[in-house]
Amino acid sequence: METTPPAAHVQIEESWKRVLADEFSQPYFADIKAFLLQEKQAGKTIYPPGPLIFNAFNQTPFDQVTVVILGQDPYHNPGEAMGLSFSVPKGVRVPPSLQNIYKEIQSSLGIEPPKHGDLTAWAQQGVLLLNAMLTVQARTPASHQKIGWQNFTDAVIRHISAEKEGVVFMLWGNFAKQKKALIDQSKHYVLEAAHPSPLAGNAFQGCGHFAAANEILGKQGKALIDWRL
Repeated sequence: METTPPAAHVQIEESWKRVLADEFSQPYFADIKAFLLQEKQAGKTIYPPGPLIFNAFNQTPFDQVTVVILGQDPYHNPGEAMGLSFSVPKGVRVPPSLQNIYKEIQSSLGIEPPKHGDLTAWAQQGVLLLNAMLTVQARTPASHQKIGWQNFTDAVIRHISAEKEGVVFMLWGNFAKQKKALIDQSKHYVLEAAHPSPLAGNAFQGCGHFAAANEILGKQGKALIDWRL
């Protein structure tokens, strides 16, 4: 009897489904699914909502990735997490880290900060807004840090590193910087800075990453990112 491959059950954009097919058949991935189902059955609220867990992949197909911005955890307050790192839906207050990101874009590129925090327009231009953990329990930060998501998102970074060239990785804060080990720096570009969180003071300001990314993309003849929202 023919069995359906595990990847067939995952709602994710086709190019990613192909690239990550091996991951979907790993025991750890089955464990993640079982854990999330169990938590839901126990009445716990998980963010982002199910259809948005793979939003970063659905907005930015593998073939279109030119920049990766790595976050840690989805937002854990109601209505904030939308499956894109640092992004919140329109109508939701812009979080402090994102306000600092906007300040950096304004000071380095002269772009006025928008009134909203929805970064979908970046994702649709090739910026993979990847969180290391793809889910979180409501109001409980880092609650899904050890359920296996990092196996999955580390594999995502490794695949980008192995199968693409000239991608710009923005690693902000110590957690993100640890992922540098997964990236082949002989063919990709790694930009490091402090985390944009106010907890890091103003250390993120002046990093110049958004201008630098476009300079790197331009030298390769790739489309520049329009950072305006």
